[in-house]
Amino acid sequence: MKNLNTVHMNGLRALEAVGRLGSLQAAADELGVSIGAISQQVIKTERQLGHTIFERTGRGLVATEIGRPILARLTEGVQKLSEAVTLAQHRDNNCLTISVAPILASRWLVRRFDSFAREHPEITLRVDATTRLVDPASSDVDLGIRVGNGAWPDVHAELILAQEVFPVCAPELAARLKAPADILSIPAMIDNQAMFRWDVWLRAAGLEDARICQGHVFNEASLCLDAVMAGQGVMLAWQTLTADAIAEGRLAAPFNIRARTGFGHYFVTAKGVRDSRKVQIFKAWLTRELTRSIDGLKQRLAETAGEPVVV
Repeated sequence: MKNLNTVHMNGLRALEAVGRLGSLQAAADELGVSIGAISQQVIKTERQLGHTIFERTGRGLVATEIGRPILARLTEGVQKLSEAVTLAQHRDNNCLTISVAPILASRWLVRRFDSFAREHPEITLRVDATTRLVDPASSDVDLGIRVGNGAWPDVHAELILAQEVFPVCAPELAARLKAPADILSIPAMIDNQAMFRWDVWLRAAGLEDARICQGHVFNEASLCLDAVMAGQGVMLAWQTLTADAIAEGRLAAPFNIRARTGFGHYFVTAKGVRDSRKVQIFKAWLTRELTRSIDGLKQRLAETAGEPVVV
């Protein structure tokens, strides 16, 4: 990295900002300097590099052929530097930052935080609710919880729970369903963001050639669930989404036929990095809570819908 001694870092930042933002004015605003200063830094750095990075045209500065790959790598480098600064500014040994999908956070996880606080009052939880996969190695996130197949690049994924799906509906509606085929006449609330479709469960129920009666379509599973609890139809749901509502009697699963989707809930951590003590504590706690919740769900389903069929 000794070649960096031949070029001023402020100049490299100026090049990167102009290339990324497309104008001297935007770069000057971002870096908090004048347009003249940015222009001088660009000219000086081009001389230090020995190449013309921008062509001066009537439309402004345009990256040259040799400049384009240089600017792309500068942007990658600046992004990494920014992530490193963020990591340094937000690391708190007493704060655990968890990245989790909003629906898992709202429907299952958050309501159990009191239990964690009682067991570990020394650790403060910070929740980053997002569906975007975050790499803990390059962010302020300590631990991710994601649903998928676990084959995400550049992270370590540890399976917590294999996903099983089954129909749920309001208890009043469930009382009218005597056989799996009865579901075909009930409007199905559709989550068009789901990673699975109804045919997964229909095959498990011996109805592989059947078709559901499609009802409303949503782009969020939580909205589907609200519609179902309001008695508007049936939904194909999974364990963590419905465990509490079933336990509280707000939802019913009319048939204890559960289908594996091939997906699962995973812990996501930095690849090749040993878990910190606070991450180990949270993972152990969540695993216990999840086991307790799923065991309770299975018992409830067996009591109300008979012996399970898992395919």
